[in-house]
Amino acid sequence: MNPYAGRSLAKSRDRPTPEPGRWGTRGPNDDRADARTTRRRAMRAALARLAPFLHRPDRYQVVQSLKAAAAAIIAWALTGWWLDAPMALMAPWAAVALVQGTVYRSLRTAVQLFVMIAAGTLLAAGAAALTGDTMIAMVVALPLATLLGNLAPVGGQGLYASTTALFVLAYGSYSLPAVGHRLLETLVGAAVGVAVNAVVLPPVHSLHAGKLAAALPRDCARLLREMGEGLEEYDAQRAERWNRSANDLLTALSELYVGRGWDSESFRLNPVRRLRRSTPAPSADWDIVWARVANRLLGLTLTLWETASENRQLPRPPGRALDELGRLLSAAAEVCTAYETIMESGDDGEGRDRRDTALADAHRALAALKGRLHGQDPDVGAAIGSLVADCQALLDDLAPES
Repeated sequence: MNPYAGRSLAKSRDRPTPEPGRWGTRGPNDDRADARTTRRRAMRAALARLAPFLHRPDRYQVVQSLKAAAAAIIAWALTGWWLDAPMALMAPWAAVALVQGTVYRSLRTAVQLFVMIAAGTLLAAGAAALTGDTMIAMVVALPLATLLGNLAPVGGQGLYASTTALFVLAYGSYSLPAVGHRLLETLVGAAVGVAVNAVVLPPVHSLHAGKLAAALPRDCARLLREMGEGLEEYDAQRAERWNRSANDLLTALSELYVGRGWDSESFRLNPVRRLRRSTPAPSADWDIVWARVANRLLGLTLTLWETASENRQLPRPPGRALDELGRLLSAAAEVCTAYETIMESGDDGEGRDRRDTALADAHRALAALKGRLHGQDPDVGAAIGSLVADCQALLDDLAPES
C-alpha cells in the first residue's frame, strides 16, 4: 500500500478551484457575453440587409407629414374640444386625407371625399331607418356603398363611402341630428386640411422636375463615357449592362413627364405661388432632345451587345474601328456634359464653345469610323455600318439646330 496515496488525495482536495472563465474553463458570464455578441452580429446583418430599402426622408416628406399632423390636431380641437361633436373623429380623419401633394389636388379631393362620405352616411342611415336592424342594414347598405365607391370617378376616395357606412352602423348613430353632425364634422376637417395645405408652405414641385431634367444629360454623359472607355475589351456581360443603363434613361424620362405634371399642377389655385421661391424647370423642349438621345443609345448598346454575343451572327468590329468609336462616344459624352452646364447655368458662351468643340471632335471620329467600312468583310461591314448609323443619328440629335 502506498503511504502517500492518502496525502496526495488530500492535497488535491485542498487545491483551489479555478475561477469561471480562467485557465480555459468557461463560466455562465462567458456564455452570456457570447450570446450578446451573437445578437449584435445578427442585428448588424439585419440592418445591412435593410439598408438598401431605408432612406432619409426629404424636406417635402417631412413638411407634408407635419402639416397633416397639425391639420388633424386643429380639426380635432375645433370639433372635439370646442364644438364637443359626438363623432369628432371624422374631422381629423378628413383633415389628414386632404393634405395632398398640391393645393389643387387638395380641393379636388375635398369635394370627392365629402361626396363619398355623405353618400355612405345617407345610405347607412336610410337602410337602418327602413330595416330597424343593424345587421340587415349592413347587408343592404354596404354592397351599395362599395359599388358606388368603385363606379364613381373619384379615384381612391371611393373607399370612404363603404367605410363611412360601416362606422355609422357600427356606432348606431344614424338619427337625423347624428347625420347632420357627421357631415358638419367632415366639412370642418376638409376645410382645415385644405387651408393648412394652401397657407403653410404650399407644395411646389419645380425643383424636383428641374433635378430630373438636369439628370438626363448627366446620365447620358456617364453612359457614353463608360462605353467609350470600355470598348477595347467589352464582352456580352458589359454590353448587356450598358443596354440596361440605356433602358434606365427611358424610365427616367417617364419620371420626368410625371414630375412636369406635378410641377404644372402645383401652381394651380396656389394662393401664395408668387411668394414661393422655386427654381424653374428647363423647357419641355429639352425632353424631346433627350428622348431621342436615349433611344439612340438604346439602339447603339443593343448593336454592341449583339456583336459581343456568341449566339448572334454579327461579328465584333476590328480594333481600329473600336478605337474610332471610343473617341466618338467620349466626345459625345463631352457634348452631353456641356448641355448639362447650359441647362443649369443658362446658354452662356463658354457652354456653347465647349459643346461645339466636342461636336467637332465627334464628327471627325465619325468620319474616321466611316473610313473603316472600305475593304471589310460583308458581315464586319454590316456591324460597323450599324454602329455608324446609330452614331450619326446620335450626333444629329445632339446638334444645336436639331
